[in-house]
Amino acid sequence: MFNADLLTSAKVQGFIELATQKKMDALQVSTQLAKNFSNDERATIMDYMALVPKFREKFFLKNSESNKKEKSCEKFLLCDKLALEQSTAQDIGRWKSTLWEHARQTNKNNSESNSSESAIPVVHDLCCGMGGDSFFLPKNFLTVGVDLDENRLAMYRYNSRVMRESGDSPADGNAKNAENTILADVREVAKQNDSEGAPLALRKADYFTIDPARRAIEGENQRDLRNLTPTFEEVIEISKHYKGGMAKIPPGYPISEIPCGTEILYIGQRTDCRECLVLFGELVQNPDHVRAVMVDKNGGTLAQWIFERDEKREARNDSEQSQYDHNYELEGRDRVYRTSSSESDLPLGGISKFISEPAPVLLRSHLFGVAALAHDETAHLMSPGIAYVTSEKPLPSPAFANYEILDSSEISTGAVRAMLKSHDIGKLTLKLRGVKVDPDQEIKRLKPKGKNAATLFYTRLDGEKIAILTRRIE
Repeated sequence: MFNADLLTSAKVQGFIELATQKKMDALQVSTQLAKNFSNDERATIMDYMALVPKFREKFFLKNSESNKKEKSCEKFLLCDKLALEQSTAQDIGRWKSTLWEHARQTNKNNSESNSSESAIPVVHDLCCGMGGDSFFLPKNFLTVGVDLDENRLAMYRYNSRVMRESGDSPADGNAKNAENTILADVREVAKQNDSEGAPLALRKADYFTIDPARRAIEGENQRDLRNLTPTFEEVIEISKHYKGGMAKIPPGYPISEIPCGTEILYIGQRTDCRECLVLFGELVQNPDHVRAVMVDKNGGTLAQWIFERDEKREARNDSEQSQYDHNYELEGRDRVYRTSSSESDLPLGGISKFISEPAPVLLRSHLFGVAALAHDETAHLMSPGIAYVTSEKPLPSPAFANYEILDSSEISTGAVRAMLKSHDIGKLTLKLRGVKVDPDQEIKRLKPKGKNAATLFYTRLDGEKIAILTRRIE
């Protein structure tokens, strides 16, 4: 059971640091804790200890100058497993701070008053959890955490203070206001925000950020994308009570349900897509556009792609759209098979000179097709719904990982082995889409022997299995 007072005590945090330094195993930790704590307290502390390295990795940059001086990687935050899993990490949080800066400038330009009150934006962090969406707001923004769970509000208050004092959070503002919290339904707080004499709000807010609950119980993903709390329809109503804001939704949420005038963002690093944001009001920079953003580990922009929303694609009914957001079936010559799918604007065709993998943010945002065609009009898919792009020239990095095609064959042991032997391949990486095999077991079965390295694709050409031998282009 969560116990904020216990976990934040000097006695417990001192023990955790000692156990970490001495590299105690679970038995040693349990034995030592049993001397000074009850069984329930011991279980709570041990559960928390498993989270310490995770939140230090998620929120603190170990190589930053501030952390070298202040050893911020040794700091404690207050959380439980679910709050940590749902919280925004530092790289995404730092990048999102640029959105708030844009809102501040927009607000300043729109304001008729130059008073100090209007110069300090206030943000309601709705469904605030442990506070990850507030950690990296720009300097002088004030935040108010809103949640129905008192434990979450305790986390928010404690963590806001730790991040501000450590210098890892740029938002320093007024200390008292930075720790304001409201124990209430976020929908009611929003309704009161733009009314006179609001009884719930400690301070009215210009903006909001919200991360609706998506999980029924700890560790279980909520599979129904529409089953959010509050619902996305309610989030839209909430947005009407603020000058602007951002809502975090699952990356697979149907774009057709997102209202006009907003901006949709997909954010991640080179190998993932971790957030989908809907921007409202003064946070919108590109109305009615979809933006895919790739960030570095420090929260800087590596690359971004912006295209207008596609009304034709969004007009599909639920049944049509589901085939692009989930796995679906295609009929082959001899059987029905399942393949991962992503919608694009690309035509179908045969094998060209290069094969490319879209970055996850482009894949999730469905922008990889227009990004590919903007660079090479010959770009196309080899099979419906399989997001390997083939073209006559390499596609731009980091939007795509490019491979030069060396050879191809049917997927059979003899044919693939012969192809590997003819190119003297000994070191092999196997990539799969549309074909289900165990990569490690398949490489062992092929027994490649040679001096060269290559990447082997198992995929589909017009619905039929094909092996494509390639060389990675850096």
